[in-house]
Amino acid sequence: MGGDRVGSPLTSAPVILVSFDIDGTMEFGDPPGPVTLDHVRRARELGYVIGSASDRTVRDQQELWDRHGIVVDFVGHKHMLDGVRERFEMSRYMHIGDTNVDEFYALKHGFEFTHVEHLPADGSPGWLW
Repeated sequence: MGGDRVGSPLTSAPVILVSFDIDGTMEFGDPPGPVTLDHVRRARELGYVIGSASDRTVRDQQELWDRHGIVVDFVGHKHMLDGVRERFEMSRYMHIGDTNVDEFYALKHGFEFTHVEHLPADGSPGWLW
């Protein structure tokens, strides 16, 4: 797991955290989803805190990110997104997923939720930022 980074509007530290579901959301999920590794890399380039909240084990999630060369700040379970909020002081928390369970836990824990079906038709990553 990556280290904790704290964001504040008064610093140059990141102020947006994006949590990705894996299966049905990420291109390397089972089933594959529409969110590409380039989307995740772009979020990292913008300085966002990134990670995943999935039904998969933490170890499995970390191995997937490692296999694809993506350094993430956190991995965990979607039903424990409150723990992610406690670790990172941010101005905005987002969870990207493909099910009503993703939406339920995102909203329950104070995250914005974006369903993958609402991605732009041209596949551009603009939906993320």
